[in-house]
Amino acid sequence: MPKRSRNKKKDVNVLASEIVKEATEEQETDLQGKNPNAVALGRLGGLKGGKARASKLTPEQRKEIAQKAAKARWQKKKLA
Repeated sequence: MPKRSRNKKKDVNVLASEIVKEATEEQETDLQGKNPNAVALGRLGGLKGGKARASKLTPEQRKEIAQKAAKARWQKKKLA
């Protein structure tokens, strides 16, 4: 005869999948009311942005930006 549990605890994996499902459903509702074509077009421009900006910079400008970013990263590590 199979054992039966009186308390109905959910399996950890089932609980995790429900949490993920709820989290992703909220993201889908954020796009409601927006034109999907406009969203896609905005994403397309966003994907190009960094490369287009970098191609317009001189090597000296890129170096300055990279040094500034590295300095900011090291500052964060010192504070932590």
